[in-house]
Amino acid sequence: MSIEIAERLGLAVWVKDLKAARSLGRMGNIHYVSKRLKYVFLYIDGRKADRMIPRIERMPFVTRVERSLRRELATEFHS
Repeated sequence: MSIEIAERLGLAVWVKDLKAARSLGRMGNIHYVSKRLKYVFLYIDGRKADRMIPRIERMPFVTRVERSLRRELATEFHS
């Protein structure tokens, strides 16, 4: 029996209203909410990202959505 770990994608979602931003929890896992800068960092399933991001962008309280660039960063360092 093998357990398959879902690939997840981090999103920074900039919002107008933080109370309404709680509804983003239905889309994925909310990791962090910045009250001062008004953004929510959430993780979504990477395989469903192409369908989920346009749905999030269409929400009335969302101003913009940015994908995490963590996958593109080099994580191996040589000395």
